[in-house]
Amino acid sequence: MRYSFFALISRLKYISRWALMRNSKVENVQEHSHMVAVIAHALAVIARDIFGRDIDPGAVAAAALYHDASELITGDMPTPVKYHNPEIMSAYKKVEAFAGEKLLAALPVEMRRAFDPLLTPGDGDEVTALVKAADKLAAYIKCLEEQKAGNSEFQTAAVETKRKLDALDLSEVGYFIDNFIPAFGLTLDELDFKAPRDI
Repeated sequence: MRYSFFALISRLKYISRWALMRNSKVENVQEHSHMVAVIAHALAVIARDIFGRDIDPGAVAAAALYHDASELITGDMPTPVKYHNPEIMSAYKKVEAFAGEKLLAALPVEMRRAFDPLLTPGDGDEVTALVKAADKLAAYIKCLEEQKAGNSEFQTAAVETKRKLDALDLSEVGYFIDNFIPAFGLTLDELDFKAPRDI
């Protein structure tokens, strides 16, 4: 039997993000998911190695890779619409759950147990919290990059996203912002590839 799961996942590259905004560089869901996975993995490493929490960075990265997989069916709904009111949010969650089930059905039965928590994540657990934080950080970085390119369209989004990040009150997010965000404002020539290794 042939299964379509990974062929479907590869189509995330055709779904554009920030549809209501003028972009200097269009971002798709596939590249966004990669960046969220990179940041989520980093947040988990920070949580484990700097703040001493018991968390698996690999599990967090995997969850982040698939965090927007449901958008194959839903598309990328703009944040102001998705969170406009509780009724829309509740309906959207149901559509996301339906999309997760459809994607699971595109896998062999033997693989579904491993992918189920990735495609239908729970609320309130530590992995989900770090993935959501990474998602917001990726959005914030996108806003900073657009502003750096001279696009003032993202000015309000940057302020609002930073406010949401601060409201998370997660020590690993604060650490990431303090130590890694400033480099996103630098040019390639200003980035230092020769950082000392303190291992």
